[in-house]
Amino acid sequence: MALLVLTGCATGSISASGGTHRPTLHRSSSSPRPPRPTPTLSAPPTPTIVGFDKSAHSTTDPASPWVVVNKARPLTPIDYAPADLTYPDVPNVNHQPMRQETAAALVAMFQAGRSEAGLSFSVQSAYRSFESQTGVYDDDKAQHGQAFADTDTARPGHSEHQTGFAVDISAVPASCSLDACFGDTPHGRWLAANAWRFGFLLRYPADKVPVTGFTYEPWHFRYVGVPLSTQLHTTGVTTLEEFFGVPGGTAYPG
Repeated sequence: MALLVLTGCATGSISASGGTHRPTLHRSSSSPRPPRPTPTLSAPPTPTIVGFDKSAHSTTDPASPWVVVNKARPLTPIDYAPADLTYPDVPNVNHQPMRQETAAALVAMFQAGRSEAGLSFSVQSAYRSFESQTGVYDDDKAQHGQAFADTDTARPGHSEHQTGFAVDISAVPASCSLDACFGDTPHGRWLAANAWRFGFLLRYPADKVPVTGFTYEPWHFRYVGVPLSTQLHTTGVTTLEEFFGVPGGTAYPG
């Protein structure tokens, strides 16, 4: 069992509350009562595994598996493109590539899903260029309006798909593809429970929309590497924003 220690990282990632029960002081009616101090509110500390180094990888370099990109944190450069894209030997609906490290982990995860649970998966989408993401966002905005598009599709330069570390996964045969009901399918439940073993994070949980800025996507998995995915699983922290203490939220700046 991993040993946990508490660090003072004010990420607000764990909901906890508590207080110290102080004895009641009995004073006479003539004794002056001292003023009550104003309580100081602070976020609870985030537990970390002993020996885990949060600075091992950059959270700003788009080539880093720990890069945090969201509405508040665009990629730099904004039109970044990975240099090591590849196509894993798995069913791939739209024949989209991904980073080599992502591909190797995905193949292992798909194989485990089949051998352990008899489940088959396919890639619905993976890497999208800046130009491709522009088209996806513009189509969503034209069909549903900008307000809806901004909760459903990342603007170009703000999308994890542009890093090559994000994969949208669907079931074979298809069931609830790119829909919230995917989380209730055997495939969605298996991924939610096991993806961390292969270095993936369910990136947009249902209860973290104010943090990630995007609606629940049980099909969207982000490769972060086994050390970080294990850390997140062990400590119960479910978002990169909370773990690294970086900005997120539902609004784009400006």
